[in-house]
Amino acid sequence: MIRNAFDHIFSFSYLAARSFSAAATPPFRRRDLAKQIYFVAGESLPIIVLCVCAAAMVTIIEASFHMKLVIQNDSMVPGFAAMLILRELGAVVMALLVTSRAGAGMAAEVGTMKITEQVEALQMLGLDPIRFLVAPRLIACTIAGAILSLIANLVCLLAAMGVSIVKLGYTAGLFMEMSRPFITGQDLVFAVIKGAVFGAVIPLFSCYCGLRCRPGAEGVGLATTNAVVSSSVAIIVLDFLMSYLMSYFY
Repeated sequence: MIRNAFDHIFSFSYLAARSFSAAATPPFRRRDLAKQIYFVAGESLPIIVLCVCAAAMVTIIEASFHMKLVIQNDSMVPGFAAMLILRELGAVVMALLVTSRAGAGMAAEVGTMKITEQVEALQMLGLDPIRFLVAPRLIACTIAGAILSLIANLVCLLAAMGVSIVKLGYTAGLFMEMSRPFITGQDLVFAVIKGAVFGAVIPLFSCYCGLRCRPGAEGVGLATTNAVVSSSVAIIVLDFLMSYLMSYFY
């Protein structure tokens, strides 16, 4: 079991190193890159907007309820909610949603190519499967993760402001005025950095699981499940590590 774990760690590290190297050196397949960015960002955007709106609304309502319970007023709700959204909620919810949709799709696609011997066909044609399959997805997911994180955080803040106006009686100006002491532009920059890092993690785990896919429909299903689970765990662990490091800059 320990030997198997070391085998996975070594193989994944090798794939990640080769993928970053291929992503940083030309030639870049622009058409495939644009297709992957649309697949990750364009097709994921509606579900991300819907879910982050719901998450922001729940955050505001729950924060108001508990603050009224503890300190008898909800005057700090806008500030705390805005800080929570920018530092954690927007980027993490976005990344987990992209993992469950785009990451699962990548693992299934690469896994199907593996079991139908299309990956071996690429090697026979002299094409590097990592440069051909993984590198475009790595670049696309990194760019898409940064863009989606920015959009998710802004949508989250607008949804929180809307709920504050409708449910708690704040005005838009008062919401922004009370949020200002708690957040800065640096929070949004860190959120975009988190989104880009989370975006880079998703195709690495998804393609790794796809390239190690076992034959048959059961193998593709198992590869997809493993990709979603491993990517989600990696995102949670990376979120903790980055939040810890970024806390030194506040």
